[in-house]
Amino acid sequence: MTGNQTEALFGMLVTFGLLVLMVLPSVIGIVRDRRVDRQLREAQEAVSAGKETQKSSDRSTVPSTATWYAEGRRSKKLVNS
Repeated sequence: MTGNQTEALFGMLVTFGLLVLMVLPSVIGIVRDRRVDRQLREAQEAVSAGKETQKSSDRSTVPSTATWYAEGRRSKKLVNS
């Protein structure tokens, strides 16, 4: 290989590497979008097939500690004023 051929090969490899770096984020995005679409399609099929899903009314109705703290603060304000 002559010096010119080596330089041309190196230039092509650098150009190809830059092309890959520029295209890679869009390919990753396409793959991610397809995965999300597949998950949404599977969830829609599960709902249309009549499978039970958890409803918000099935969740525990116990207030969180932050709610109790806020309620206590409100009642103290009412008593003090």
